[in-house]
Amino acid sequence: MNNNEQKLSENLLNTAVVIFGVTGDLTSRKLIPAIYELYQSDRIPNNLNIVGFARRDWDNDHLKKIFKDSVRSYSGKEIEEEKIDQIFSNVKYIQSSFSQLEGYEQLRKYLIDEGIKNVLFYLATPPEAYETIIELIGKSELSHLTEGWTRIVIEKPYGRDLATAKNLDKLVHTVFNENQIYRIDHYLGKETVQNILVLRFANGIFEPLWNRQYVDHIQITVAETVGVGTRAGYYENSGVIRDMFQNHLLQLLALTAMEAPVGFTANCVRDEKVKVLRALKPYDAKGVLDNTFRAQYTSGYIDGKKVIGYKDEDGVARESITETFLAARLYIDNWRWSGVPFYLRSGKRLPKRMTEIAIQFKQIPLSLFNWHNMAGDAPNVLVMKLQPDEGVTLSFGAKMPGHINQISPVEMNFDYEESFDIKIPEAYVRLIQDALYGDATLFTRSDEVTSQWGFINGILDGWKEDPRKYLPVYEAGTWGPPGVDFFIKGDNRHWRNPEV
Repeated sequence: MNNNEQKLSENLLNTAVVIFGVTGDLTSRKLIPAIYELYQSDRIPNNLNIVGFARRDWDNDHLKKIFKDSVRSYSGKEIEEEKIDQIFSNVKYIQSSFSQLEGYEQLRKYLIDEGIKNVLFYLATPPEAYETIIELIGKSELSHLTEGWTRIVIEKPYGRDLATAKNLDKLVHTVFNENQIYRIDHYLGKETVQNILVLRFANGIFEPLWNRQYVDHIQITVAETVGVGTRAGYYENSGVIRDMFQNHLLQLLALTAMEAPVGFTANCVRDEKVKVLRALKPYDAKGVLDNTFRAQYTSGYIDGKKVIGYKDEDGVARESITETFLAARLYIDNWRWSGVPFYLRSGKRLPKRMTEIAIQFKQIPLSLFNWHNMAGDAPNVLVMKLQPDEGVTLSFGAKMPGHINQISPVEMNFDYEESFDIKIPEAYVRLIQDALYGDATLFTRSDEVTSQWGFINGILDGWKEDPRKYLPVYEAGTWGPPGVDFFIKGDNRHWRNPEV
C-alpha cells in the first residue's frame, strides 16, 4: 500500500457500508469477498461497519456467518481466518422490507449510536426497488446524516429506457448530489479496461495509428456461455440490448474511441467519453434494421452438455421475440473515426466466454511479395482481451523460416498475470475501493447514462416499427446464425471467432 492509499484508508475510520439486498447473490459472490480482499491488503481499516438491510428473518450472527462462508467460497485470495474475524467484527443486520420506513429509522438510529461519520449505501437489489429505497433514504434524512461523506452505489440497469433513466436520475438528484452518486459498471473495474487508456496514451507507437487513416474497423465482443438461468423474468424485459449493449459495450466503445483527456481525473475522463457517445450516428427505422441483427438461442451443446433453448427456459413466453444475441454496426461522426465501422456483438450460449476489443488495421497499399500469404490480406490486429485471460496481443505477418518464400501470421502476447506474477483482482475490489476513497473515474456520470440510453432508444424505436413475430435462431454452442456472418460479409469483413 502506498502513502496515498494509507492516508485514504485512515480517513475511513468510523465508516459504514450499508448493503440493501444483503441476502442476494451479488453480495455473497462479489461484494463481501471484495471487502475482505481490501482489508487483507490493508486498504481499508478493520473497524469498518457493515450493515445488511433485507427482508429475511436473519440476525447479526447469521449474517456474520454468511459473510464468512462467502469469503471462503468466493474469494480469490488466500484465506486468513484471523482477518476474516477482524473485518466482520462490526456486522449489523436490519430486517425490513425496502418499503418500510421503520427499517430506515432503525438504520438511522444505529448509525448515530455508533458514531458513524461516513456512509456508503450500496443498492444490491432488483432494479425495481431502487426508487423506493432512494425515496425512503431521503425521507429518513439518511443522505446527509453525518459530518463526513455519504455516497450511494447504484447497480445496472439504470433505467430500462431513456424516459425511465431520466425519471430515476431526477429522483436520485432530489436526495443526493451528483458527486455522491456512483453508477457502477463492473466492466470498468477490469484491469484491461483501465489499461485501454494506458496503452493508447502512455505509448507513442499506438496513438498515431488510432484513427480512420490506419484503422479498417473495430470489433468489440462480449460472449457468454451461460443461458438466462433464474434471470428469465428480468431478461424477458431487457434482452441483450439492455443487459449488455446499453452499458458494457457502449462503455468499451467510448474508452476505445475517446480523445486524450486533459488529466486522469473523474471529470476529465468522463468528459471525453460523453463526446464519443454524443457523436454516435443515429439511425432512422430502416437504418436500425440494416445495422442490427437479432437472434435467439435454441437447444444445443455447451462444453459437451446438452442445454435447453431460450423459449424452454422457465419464465420465458412461448411467443417471445426477446433477443439473446445482438450484432450491431455503429459509426462515430467525428474527425478521428468518420467512416470507420464499429462492430459490436454480444450473446448468451455462445461457444466461449470471452470479452475482447480487436483493432483491425488497414491493408498495405500494395503487396510487394508474390508469395503465399497465410497471414491473409490484412494481418495486423491489436487485440485487448478483457476476459477470461486478460492481456494484449498484436498480430502481424512474418516470413516463415526455410527456403520456401511464405508469409505466416505471428503474435506478440502480453499476459497480465504472467508478466506481473500476480493474480488479477476482481473488478469489484477496485470499484468498492474507489467508491470508499471517493474516486468516481471508473463510474458513469449522469450525462453518460442519458447519452447511452438516447442512442439505444433509437434502436428500440426502430425495432418497434418492425412487425416480425420470430427472430432468427442459433444453436447453443455456436457463434450465431448464418445471417450474422452475412451481416458483416456484406462489408467484405468477417467476425473474429476464436477457437474453443
